[in-house]
Amino acid sequence: MMCGASNSLYEIVLFRFLQGAFGASFAPLSQSLMMDSYPREKFGQVMALTGIGIMIGPVIGPTLGGFLTEYSSWRWVFYVNLPIGIISFLGIVFFSQEKRMERGRPFDLIGFATLAIAVAAIQMMFDRGTSKDWFESVEIIAEATIAALCLYLFVVQLLTAKRPFLEIGIFKDRYYVTSLVFIFFVGVLMLATMALLPLFLQGLIGYPVIKTGIILAPRGVGMLLSMLVVGRIVGKVDVRYLVGGGLLLTSFALWQMTHFTMDVTVGDILSTGFMQGFGIGIVFVPLSTVAYTTLEPHLRTEAAALFHLVRNVGSSIGVSIVMGLLGWSVQQNHASLAENISVLDPIYHSKAMPFLWSLDTPLGLLALDGAVNQQALMIGYTNDFKLIMWMSLVSLPFVIFLGSGIARTDEATTGKLTSPSPAN
Repeated sequence: MMCGASNSLYEIVLFRFLQGAFGASFAPLSQSLMMDSYPREKFGQVMALTGIGIMIGPVIGPTLGGFLTEYSSWRWVFYVNLPIGIISFLGIVFFSQEKRMERGRPFDLIGFATLAIAVAAIQMMFDRGTSKDWFESVEIIAEATIAALCLYLFVVQLLTAKRPFLEIGIFKDRYYVTSLVFIFFVGVLMLATMALLPLFLQGLIGYPVIKTGIILAPRGVGMLLSMLVVGRIVGKVDVRYLVGGGLLLTSFALWQMTHFTMDVTVGDILSTGFMQGFGIGIVFVPLSTVAYTTLEPHLRTEAAALFHLVRNVGSSIGVSIVMGLLGWSVQQNHASLAENISVLDPIYHSKAMPFLWSLDTPLGLLALDGAVNQQALMIGYTNDFKLIMWMSLVSLPFVIFLGSGIARTDEATTGKLTSPSPAN
């Protein structure tokens, strides 16, 4: 609400910071609460339901935001959250039960501070790397040094402190650690593409805000459908097939996007968006389920927090990388295309040459430069889609470390969790 009421850039930056600080716990706490409320054999369906909220929210956001901005005001992009927040608050008050807490555990300030500073430094380095010419800049070198040093100190604190910020036990679970690797790439796949598409559709193709939002909606529909389906079969099908199939489908959609041109049709955008959303949904549900199934219950809350932190870091780094690559690619492509324009080229004198393009007048040069910019930008977008596609394919071999299935319970004999057999 305070973001919507902001009257200056400084105010909205401050209130957005507070929004992030207070909202960061929503996803891990909600997942932990759901896992404490249901038996392990229901984890697949539970993860599918919570995943719908976690993954669909950022996807339908541009559609809703575009509608509100077009027909009302940008302030309602923030105000619309108020009634949802009130309903959620009332639901927590009346329907959720307070969980017994380990109040004697001290807060590891050193572990928290080193991890927070490291994440912030990494984010700043990737955000500003392109504009500062990467390691030619003292600022980027300083941020990289701070990030590396703080990560080192965090690991030392994690291994030596009596009660570290994160329980060391969560890193002893192979399935959880492998899931962390995958969720990093899922974060990149999800938000990097979503950051590019609105700019591509509005800035380059020329679609209005509301049309852009509508065109992006099928991505969320595909994700919703796949999560509902996979939530039903996640305990019956080898998770390696599900995750691998989802990554392949996403990669195929991105491969098709590398062939986009200025004449791309709405149908092509809708079909690739639906496929990509469907593929990401297939990956997210089994990944979220297998990550927690073999963990001890007292580790789930911290594991969920780290799981979502890695996903968010992956999203942030992915957006920074594709935006940086886009800017660099446009510069390189513009220079490469422009150096081939010459009055000696027979094409320049052909009838196919647009009337406004000319090397003899200021207006003609301006029109020609605009056309070169458009083509350079188009190549830049396709290069970004190609990079995201390769990141999806690079993560594919790690599927083998997930095991063949979700851990199962054998309450009739031991009452304890039984992991998937090593033979699988």
